[in-house]
Amino acid sequence: MPKLDMSAIAPRTGSGYPAPFAETMAGRIQHNLGDAGGLTQFGVKLYRLKPGAWSSQRHWHENEDEFVMVLEGEVAMIENDGETILRTGDCATHKAGVANGHHLVNRSTADAAFLVVGTRARTETAHYPDIDLKAVNDGNGFRYFHTDGRPY
Repeated sequence: MPKLDMSAIAPRTGSGYPAPFAETMAGRIQHNLGDAGGLTQFGVKLYRLKPGAWSSQRHWHENEDEFVMVLEGEVAMIENDGETILRTGDCATHKAGVANGHHLVNRSTADAAFLVVGTRARTETAHYPDIDLKAVNDGNGFRYFHTDGRPY
């Protein structure tokens, strides 16, 4: 198996969410390890959150499973029923089709790092229960819509 050259994987900062929903991801840095390794069946991303940053808006997926493992630091995992603190070595899963909106927030004073491994479904809809947003991938990439179906 080829070793990935981390220095050759360009970091992506911020978010692709439409305004004003991207603001809380300003301190988020992601490296798409799965794409860098040529993976097509599942995605692997390395995230670093600066203090105060969010991993995403709180969401759930219709077709994609997610696995998270904290590599460094501490984050609050916020779900429908409240929050759980995840520290280095802790893991969490979110099964496709379960309407449990979730995201990670770094409330500490130090950076946090975690891996996200997820399904690469050909089509997908992600729901955002706290805001007027829905993300739809019809096989041509994600596009954002209001919950009533109007495009952003």
